[in-house]
Amino acid sequence: MGRKWNNIKEKKASKDANTSRIYAKFGREIYVAAKQGEPDPESNQALKVVLERAKTYSVPKAIIDRAIEKAKGGSEESYDELRYEGFGPTGSMVIVDTLTNNVNRTASDVRAAFGKNGGNMGVSGSVAYMFDFVAVIGIEGQKTADEVLEMMMEADIDVRDVEEEDGSIIVYAEADQFHLVQEAFKQAGITEFTVAELTMMAQNDVELPEDAQAQFEKMIDAIEDLEDVQQVYHNVDLGE
Repeated sequence: MGRKWNNIKEKKASKDANTSRIYAKFGREIYVAAKQGEPDPESNQALKVVLERAKTYSVPKAIIDRAIEKAKGGSEESYDELRYEGFGPTGSMVIVDTLTNNVNRTASDVRAAFGKNGGNMGVSGSVAYMFDFVAVIGIEGQKTADEVLEMMMEADIDVRDVEEEDGSIIVYAEADQFHLVQEAFKQAGITEFTVAELTMMAQNDVELPEDAQAQFEKMIDAIEDLEDVQQVYHNVDLGE
């Protein structure tokens, strides 16, 4: 895959931890998932996925419980899930997923973050076709990549790839295999995950010249700083 998932996650977690922003984003996402279905992860697969992700980012239990209780309490607060697609410097590609209670505000803010930093918004579908929706599950390196691949094959899971990344073993699979991969690990006694994500992953990464990469990172930071933005995906290899 070539995306060095652990490095991406560590950079994101380090940045978000400084502002506790990640907790607010997860709180909103947990609330929306619990509101749209049963507030019980055993019967609400969307909520279960969000909670698994939250666990890998060490989101406090109090924040999780508060979001679920808010959904149970019949809060009238509602959010729209919207996706924006666009281009950065030298044709780099970006996908922005948002949860918003003000569509006009969010569209304006995302457009401005692109436009002020050398990018531009595209139409729906202009970028997403170059990405795949995949599950990314990681464990500490107590097993080799070959052993994990064999484990997945025995569970009849057709994974896309298994890689060793910075001491962890990362499994890339189809999005609908997310829980099956986790279950295969749990059957082997592995219950803690370094990564548990459903993500949009670029089919091909691109490298930018140094000046363009600096501008691209500034644009990504501006987008991620927006209150309504939940996830940002792109096809740029930012290195380690």
